[in-house]
Amino acid sequence: MEPHPYGWLSLLPPVVAIALAIVTRKAAISLLAGVFCGALLTTGGSLLQATYDTCEVQMWPTFVDEGRLRVFSFTLLMGAMIGVICRSGGMQGFIGLISPLARTRRGGQLTTWLLGLLIFFDDYANTILLGGTLRPLCDRLKISREKLAYLVDSTAAPVAGLSLLSTWVAIEIDYVNQGIEALNNPQGWSAIDLFLGSIPYRFYVLASLVLVPLIAFSGRDFGPMLRAERRRLKQTKAEETIEEADLDALPTDVPARWFNAVLPIFATLGVVVWLMYSTGLQNLKSSGAVEPFPLRNILGAASSSLSLQYGALVGLIVAGLLSAVQRLMSWTQFLQAAGKGAKMVLPAIAILWCASSLSRMTGSKSVEGEPTKTPYEFKDHRLYTGDFLASKILGNSVESPAGELTEEEAASPTMTLRLMPTIVFVLAAMLAFATGTSYGTMGIMLPMVIPLTHALLNAAAGAASPTDPILLACVGGVLAGAIFGDHCSPISDTTILSSQACVCDHMAHVVTQMPYALVAGGFSILLGTLPLGWGVSVWLLLPLQVVALVVIVMTFGKKTEDMTGD
Repeated sequence: MEPHPYGWLSLLPPVVAIALAIVTRKAAISLLAGVFCGALLTTGGSLLQATYDTCEVQMWPTFVDEGRLRVFSFTLLMGAMIGVICRSGGMQGFIGLISPLARTRRGGQLTTWLLGLLIFFDDYANTILLGGTLRPLCDRLKISREKLAYLVDSTAAPVAGLSLLSTWVAIEIDYVNQGIEALNNPQGWSAIDLFLGSIPYRFYVLASLVLVPLIAFSGRDFGPMLRAERRRLKQTKAEETIEEADLDALPTDVPARWFNAVLPIFATLGVVVWLMYSTGLQNLKSSGAVEPFPLRNILGAASSSLSLQYGALVGLIVAGLLSAVQRLMSWTQFLQAAGKGAKMVLPAIAILWCASSLSRMTGSKSVEGEPTKTPYEFKDHRLYTGDFLASKILGNSVESPAGELTEEEAASPTMTLRLMPTIVFVLAAMLAFATGTSYGTMGIMLPMVIPLTHALLNAAAGAASPTDPILLACVGGVLAGAIFGDHCSPISDTTILSSQACVCDHMAHVVTQMPYALVAGGFSILLGTLPLGWGVSVWLLLPLQVVALVVIVMTFGKKTEDMTGD
């Protein structure tokens, strides 16, 4: 196979972006520097050509991409809707409505987690809705913005990734199917069966969903999050006022009515679900698929960015109509409130734009989004970072025909097989961390991991079964490792959205969330992929992980100084 065109240098742009983000705490500028660094590589070091390519080949095509534009539009419209809801008294009314469930810091955190589980169909919608609507409640309960961002971020992607009715499911199943197709599928394996069978083996995702309520219920934190929580509790009233002054204060003559918030949110969710069903059904019919269509296939084939965009637009319209009917604000005041809300999310859009550009550059698709047909076909504007890392860590077998092993693997297939779930999980996390995209990580790894694991199973056991725990753990390791890397990466789109929706400093969110992600990821290896490779049952490992998480939190976690009412 043709050698990689850039080798280790393909890692330089994400390394530059991440290092600068940590040092400067300026995410957008750091990401832009990473894109320019990559352009220098693809143009042979020409400063002038690199500047042109940064603007015309990387940044602009990313911005005008239809799906990305709809995500930007959705983010702006959601910000505008939240601004109108706040100005109409809906947010204050909503806080009053859920206050019986969230009278304490513990209750507020658990409420955030529970609401995150309910919005399971899309991680973007989950993040922006919860971050925007629950921020005032968490401010009132003196829950730090860093903690809110962690609660939102660590629930959104895991829930969407596990749900059978989400925007993730079709993408995940399609990548699994690509891996099966690489085998020519002589045994008639089913991608859906492999996907469903891998759910118990997604150790990090399950550990993350357990750790969030455990942290919330125990009232304990550790690392940078503990310092952030204690700092928030010690803030004076004047400091709180400065931090919470995101939107104009509610005029004294505007009543606080909960339905001014709940109805626009329900309208948004209702339209999103309806459009996802409608567009998914239409897309399946136009593709020639055979009816009847399972609901998960319909939602998986949906135009999710279009659904989110128009759902947010309808929510904004409903919020405006409610204000007009009750005469809560004039047209000018409506525009001011919507504009102020939209202005709050502009930094998120700028960071998302730069992060998406860097992600496209480190990927393997053309400017138009077409996949490569020959090795490194688009090396004039793509770095193939994920392909390089995968080939280095998985070895030459990823460059061999499906089912072929290297000499080293053929000599010791049993040992290689036992370590495969761990290797796959770690590699997926590294790829997602370096590229900032869980989807891209899944797309790179699953088509090569499934054939490689199949070959190892044939060599070690004589036959490969679609229900083999090692195979299911490898599939689950890719799907879970991609989310793990996403949670740790400062250039991940969901991490960016979480910090910006919660109006939290982006790098503060990354630094405070990472220790929790590393704990969940560490136990996913020590009490997950490693012992499973030596034959320990997944049904024994899962409860052991829960016990281990409880022990860690109760041993190393410290109570925040004020847990009044708990």
